[in-house]
Amino acid sequence: MAASLSYSAQEVRRYDRDRFGTALFAPLQYREALFSLYAFNAEVARVRELVSEPLLGRMRLQWWRDAIAGFYEGRGMAHPVAAPLAEAIASRQLSREPFDRLLDTRETDMEDSGPADLDGLEAYAEGTSATLNRLALEILGVREEAAAKAAHHVGIAWALTGLLRAVPFHASMGRLYLPPALLAEYGVAAQDLMAGRRPPGLPKVAEAVATRARRHLADARALRRRVPRAALPALLAAALAEGYLDALSHSGNDLMDTVWSMTHPRPLRLGWQFFRGMY
Repeated sequence: MAASLSYSAQEVRRYDRDRFGTALFAPLQYREALFSLYAFNAEVARVRELVSEPLLGRMRLQWWRDAIAGFYEGRGMAHPVAAPLAEAIASRQLSREPFDRLLDTRETDMEDSGPADLDGLEAYAEGTSATLNRLALEILGVREEAAAKAAHHVGIAWALTGLLRAVPFHASMGRLYLPPALLAEYGVAAQDLMAGRRPPGLPKVAEAVATRARRHLADARALRRRVPRAALPALLAAALAEGYLDALSHSGNDLMDTVWSMTHPRPLRLGWQFFRGMY
């Protein structure tokens, strides 16, 4: 199977297996454009972990800003991720503003500290994952307002869930996205997490973020009757987020236990939700 995939699809399969799975439910004529979008997202999401200092990360993000500006001016680029993205932008007439917003939000990854509080973490999720979902809907040709609102909520829920899953990884790199205000509220010291310890208040921190994510899932699902089936490939991450959050709850909200983040049956969950026309 891998040999038949485009470079973009292989990159998404390697670095974002969950979105790779959701893209497979898109009509064939839109699938490659989704892979190009998600490959771009994987590139910019990994910038912080690939550079030795923040300045180099900002330079990489600026390269993408310049490249995308060129795409909208009709200039192409011989780059394995950028070239198919330029084609998707042109063929699907994608909006420029979401790309700018996503890159601006990703630039905050270069800062030493993450969002100060839970509202700030939610804003980060909105600027990254929710913004990406907006572009995915455009690729799918879905412009209905209800679908846009649902994608907004699913995107935030998905990003919050992903940030919870990534806590051990980020902590191992000396970085946390868990808001300092939330850690302080439950008496969790950041240095304990960096050392791989499990402070007693950490499950409460996890529960607070998970509760916010579940609230967005509920808001997205309240719109189901007004969302066209064509939007499903951009919204199926809701089913995955719920699976991860359920697994986290069953683990006792133990963020430092990585087993919960990898154990639920993703293909079966996605297939069942798609068959039912739900997310």
